[in-house]
Amino acid sequence: MKFGETILMFGIFVVLPIIIVAIVARTKTNATNKRAQIALAAIEKNSDVDLEEFFKKMNQPRPSIKERLLDKLLYGCIFTLFGAGIYVALAMFGLVIDEVNADMFIGLSFVAVPSLGVGLAFLINYFVGRKVLKQEIEAEARNQA
Repeated sequence: MKFGETILMFGIFVVLPIIIVAIVARTKTNATNKRAQIALAAIEKNSDVDLEEFFKKMNQPRPSIKERLLDKLLYGCIFTLFGAGIYVALAMFGLVIDEVNADMFIGLSFVAVPSLGVGLAFLINYFVGRKVLKQEIEAEARNQA
């Protein structure tokens, strides 16, 4: 391997992940520090503000169970259709040209099979989650109404 390629691989596989983890950790630390400063300011002023309730309002609302399940359904459909689409394209290509190269089939299978697997896993997770979390979804809908 050439020196430039080695440096590039080192940068991509070592330095980049370290930088990403450092940025995420710094963001979380800054958020925690801001919350602590707000709490200290409220305590210093002897305000009667309920800090727990204040921080609950300050946090971004989490998506509902139904929204999270629908996201899983969306991702499952996208990945499954992408993986199946590769095989359909291979079949059409084979019918039109009458020659499908084995290397091309194997190469595209390395993309299609994991995509199908991830898509089917998301779909299974959606259907199982919908069945298991049915009562929680109904309770959440009652609380929002």
